[in-house]
Amino acid sequence: MIDKAQLRSTIFKHLDGLATAPVAIALQNKGVLDYVLEKKQATLSELTTRFKANEGYLNVGLRVLASQGFLDYRIDAQDVITVQSNAKTEAAFAHFYLYQDVVDLLHFSTQFHPRLFEEAPFQKLDAIFEKYKKNYGIVFSDDEITGNVQRQILKHIEGYIVGPTLVRLGMTGMFHKYFMEISFRPEEFHKSPELFKKILDFFTWLGWYTEKNGNYQFTETGLFFAKRASAYGVTVSYLPTFAKIEELIFGDPSALRMVGEGQDEIHVDREMNVWGSGGAHDTYFKVVDEILIDLFNRPIEQQPKGILDMGCGNGAFLQHIFEVIDRQTLRGKMLDNYPLFLVGVDYNQTALKVTRANLIKADIWAKVIWGDIGRPDILARDLKENYAIDLKDLLNVRTFLDHNRIWSEPNHITPGRVSKSTGAFAHRGRRIANNLVEDNLLEHLQKWSPYVQKFGLLLIELHTIDPALAAAHLGRTSATAYDATHGFSDQYIVEIDVFNSVASEAGLYPDPHVFRRFPDADTATVSINLLKGK
Repeated sequence: MIDKAQLRSTIFKHLDGLATAPVAIALQNKGVLDYVLEKKQATLSELTTRFKANEGYLNVGLRVLASQGFLDYRIDAQDVITVQSNAKTEAAFAHFYLYQDVVDLLHFSTQFHPRLFEEAPFQKLDAIFEKYKKNYGIVFSDDEITGNVQRQILKHIEGYIVGPTLVRLGMTGMFHKYFMEISFRPEEFHKSPELFKKILDFFTWLGWYTEKNGNYQFTETGLFFAKRASAYGVTVSYLPTFAKIEELIFGDPSALRMVGEGQDEIHVDREMNVWGSGGAHDTYFKVVDEILIDLFNRPIEQQPKGILDMGCGNGAFLQHIFEVIDRQTLRGKMLDNYPLFLVGVDYNQTALKVTRANLIKADIWAKVIWGDIGRPDILARDLKENYAIDLKDLLNVRTFLDHNRIWSEPNHITPGRVSKSTGAFAHRGRRIANNLVEDNLLEHLQKWSPYVQKFGLLLIELHTIDPALAAAHLGRTSATAYDATHGFSDQYIVEIDVFNSVASEAGLYPDPHVFRRFPDADTATVSINLLKGK
């Protein structure tokens, strides 16, 4: 019988490693870590000046290390950020050289297709396999702190070995039910069976497969990871960003933003990101279903006329919403007399085309239009003038979107605001003070407040947690990975209590009957909220 809690912990530690390794090497290469170790304590401003860094991204990087317990990190009431060495710092910094192989592989792999096993990067991966099997020659220390740090870093390296590999295999069909239930030979699945055999042999060494006469079959442990390959997808999709960490912190902070009109994003593999997030969203959608069923079982005069999905992506969420209402609610039996007005909105024209095609294929009638999350006034006018629909009569929904709003300086600074957030925020390398992030969020929600007072704003949102809390719960949260992926790509995830507090300032209050957090603990990094006026 496998210990699922222990295996879930391994996934979290792998994700920690994907974020931590490139940060550690970048800061080590520039001498930042030696300086902190020597001085024992330094302010962010001091380090920025001394090492000619981009303050915003340096802040993100230091906070990542703090979330792993390798540093202490604090922000005081005057918004001064200080990092300080602790009991783990010296041992951790002394072992950061171990990350070099996987970071070299990360840089080298960017020249190749992200989802194929090509020979040149694979040869480097194979060499890392062999070193890792021997624990890189480490003799584990009898000192508890040092020994734990050694194991922590090795588990991070394992994350770089298995994480991208699992995602590639998952996206190319390796974890189809057929391959999970029977034994198979490498040549049955891959055009380069000798290379693929080495991957299978490493997974066998980890205990994920058994091998007999050249045939491989999943163990129960292997099946656990295979079924959760998508859990790695979002973090692995940001490897293009992680490969540029040193450039972002110490060089051109816009290095990943120089794309021409119509060109694809280069800081993230969006196809992989969508694939990875899809697996994670199922849990949250079940809670949303309960909310929708309750709302659309009410008397018709208490129901919204329809639903607007801001950031509709490929239309999957909108399709899911319609099917739940159609099949599981009273409104679904009344659609001939009370049709459901569905609106899919996105900033990206490609997303709009995909949404239209998918909804037509599903035989679902909806309006699919362009819109900007930062300009609900324009959206409301468009709906009123072109479709005779009042935005206030719709239930507004969105998933993991508000933190990804385009940065703009707040028009109004709240006097005396002292942020309670511990987050690290940046825009093109410039540090954004936490009180400004709160003011920006306030103005963002105030724009929506007039339109969602009646039926509410149903949100699934991502959050950060205090790095000290993350460090105290290693293996039980993916906060480190979230902070890195979002911090280095100019996204603004704040703690749940901070988000709800700012929403209340905007006149939007969480419905206590709806509110959920995941996990249901202080380490929660996802919330579901229905924000409404009182």
